[in-house]
Amino acid sequence: MDLSMRWLADYTAIPEHITPREFAEAMTMSGSKVEGYTVEGSEIKNVVVGKILSIVPHPDSDHMVICKVDVGGPEILQIVTGAQNLKVGDLVPAAVHGAALPGGHKIKTSKLRGELSQGMLCSLSELGLTVHDFPNAIEEGIWVLDEPCEPGQDIREAMGLNDTVVEFEITPNRPDCLSVTGLAREASATFGSELKLPEPKLPQGKGNLNEMLSVEVKNSVLCPRYVARAVTNVKIMPSPRWMRERLRASGVRPINNIVDITNYVMLEYGQPMHAFDVNCVAGGKLVIRNAEPGETLETLDGVVRTLSPEMLVIADAEKPSAVAGVMGGESSGIHDETVTVVFESANFLGSSVRTTARKLGMRTEASSRFEKGLDPAICRAAADRACELVILLGAGEPVEGVIDVDSSSHTPTRVTLEADWINEFLGITVSREQMVKTLESLGFSMDGDEVIVPSWRGDVLHKADIAEEVARFYGYNKIPSTAIQGGVYGVITPEQKLERLAVSTLLAQGMSEICSYTFVSPKVFDKIRLPAQSPLRRTVNILNPLGEDTSVMRTTVFPSMMEVLARNYNNRNASASLFELAKEFIPKESADILPDELKTIALGLYGEDADYYHLKGIVEELLDVFGIHDYDVAAVCDHPTFHPGRCAGISKDGRSIALIGEAHPAVCANYEMGTRAYLGRIDLAALFELADVSDRVYHPLPRFPASTRDLALLCDDSLPMLTIEKAVSKAIGKILESISLFDCYKGSQIPEGKKSLAFAISMRASDRTLTDSEVNAAMDKALAAVKALGCELRM
Repeated sequence: MDLSMRWLADYTAIPEHITPREFAEAMTMSGSKVEGYTVEGSEIKNVVVGKILSIVPHPDSDHMVICKVDVGGPEILQIVTGAQNLKVGDLVPAAVHGAALPGGHKIKTSKLRGELSQGMLCSLSELGLTVHDFPNAIEEGIWVLDEPCEPGQDIREAMGLNDTVVEFEITPNRPDCLSVTGLAREASATFGSELKLPEPKLPQGKGNLNEMLSVEVKNSVLCPRYVARAVTNVKIMPSPRWMRERLRASGVRPINNIVDITNYVMLEYGQPMHAFDVNCVAGGKLVIRNAEPGETLETLDGVVRTLSPEMLVIADAEKPSAVAGVMGGESSGIHDETVTVVFESANFLGSSVRTTARKLGMRTEASSRFEKGLDPAICRAAADRACELVILLGAGEPVEGVIDVDSSSHTPTRVTLEADWINEFLGITVSREQMVKTLESLGFSMDGDEVIVPSWRGDVLHKADIAEEVARFYGYNKIPSTAIQGGVYGVITPEQKLERLAVSTLLAQGMSEICSYTFVSPKVFDKIRLPAQSPLRRTVNILNPLGEDTSVMRTTVFPSMMEVLARNYNNRNASASLFELAKEFIPKESADILPDELKTIALGLYGEDADYYHLKGIVEELLDVFGIHDYDVAAVCDHPTFHPGRCAGISKDGRSIALIGEAHPAVCANYEMGTRAYLGRIDLAALFELADVSDRVYHPLPRFPASTRDLALLCDDSLPMLTIEKAVSKAIGKILESISLFDCYKGSQIPEGKKSLAFAISMRASDRTLTDSEVNAAMDKALAAVKALGCELRM
């Protein structure tokens, strides 16, 4: 919100000794955060009003002239210009020697075609202005001033280009401060100055609005209040200079008096307005309703928009004429032939306006205010103010009568003032009288011990909110620092604990954590070789992306990890071992339902020490820390992103936990990686579901010796080693201490399609020394189990 200090002065007087910086600091400390402030025209220096005394042709140019210019000093300046719109007696902006113009341009005395030029005569654009700021000027040529001014007068002062503009950051819970009156109320309370908010006053009007127009609100939930007032005999013309100056300072471009009045009232009261030609309302009736399926509307920006049933529209007897709370329609706009104008001042449900604006890809000044939740009580005052300004500007005459369809609740919120509790809560000492004075300066009133909250303060509901009002005007910087009392401490959820455990485990294995963008380009699916029919190509599309490269939400983490690996490789980093706690966004069948956000851990490796087994070891260590054992590892040969012979899936009890492997050579080529890359994806939900991170139990060192045996087997090449390990473990039972593979051989000494595996088996009992008969019996069971898998004992 940009606040004109000149406009603010109409409602409250800021002490003269207060500088803009001090004003900004004081307002920030009282809760209205200031982002910064600027002084209009601060880039303009040494530009004054000049009066043309004579004009003669340049002797060496057929288009230049030499002007004698009175700039208010003892010396008459000679300035050469190529403009053809000047005559003797004109008052013009003259940039004299040493002048500075917007854009960093410097002016100095020089010669043009041999003739001395002691400055430059300026156009509107050279001063950073347009014809919207000064409608009587011309865009091409020197700006001839038609305002009362004197030669030598600083151009900024003469043209009102010296206002101070303060930029506020307004939080969503304070829509009342998106207005000059709202900020004036805050400034009045901050500096203890009188607040003057005059009530709009209207003379007796002509005719009767209710005979011209009727209004029906079919959805009072989305439109709690609708107010309409009218003016007739409208004269469309430029707004007066004072209004144009205030609009320009507030960042709004002046257009014409009627449109400017709606913008002026929106800035003054915070209530968006809409003006339309009553003759464009078919049937003389406005209906506030939900849009029909497939209805369209050409909005004021010239775009035809397709509406949907959840959107609220302002319609006449034939068609929609405006999208409620967002933008009006082209057909009902104000034109030069408009005679009678109706001012709409309505209140719309903020969440509905926000949803509509988002679906239509529109964000306007009106929608940004409505979506924060405005006060229905200001609708009538805003409509009256608009009519009052029409009369003040001589732009029309009021029409008698007002339409006010009010379904809003006017029951004020009441909160008990507990002064002792507030002091204890804040750790300060403030008298009840001072609290009441602070609240009353903000528009609150008292009824005994109850605080009556004004309608525009919808954010004040509880006694803690009252305490906040007291605190911010007492001074946050004055509240002493104290230790937290009452035993209230922040805690982390079980899921957060497990996430932190996963991060610390991966960091301990030498990996580095990264954070990548969740939005990607649709082209990444081709780069990881996803089939055209893959469901992962169905994405959540961003309505207003920064570009194609960030236009969809990712459905798989592999493109993001490959991009980071490739960037590191191409920056000549010899190796990388990376992980990310990443989200994947899987859309629902309906675009109106939020997508599933799957939490995963993405893994990525490359370098001299990186291989499949290294990546598998990282995942196995993570599973061990999470207490997940007896899982299955199965080869995956059909995943398009991975090498068909170097990829595996890890699961337990049928629940997939992880997918790991070497990236397909074509994927590496697509990312311009000249080395092998290894990728992994761990499903965090499965990891959390299967985790057993209960306290580890201490086991004393064994008192009895272990018995070891080696088991060499000949089996089919396709039989996973883990299947054999599980069969042996189950057969031997509780006395098995460990089993590990120490040799795997394929060669000429064994048949084609076979492999030789050798396992080291250790057995131990905690209460005795195992006998040879017990060990031999256990090994016989193990042999029987592996023979059932088609294995043979290799001698």
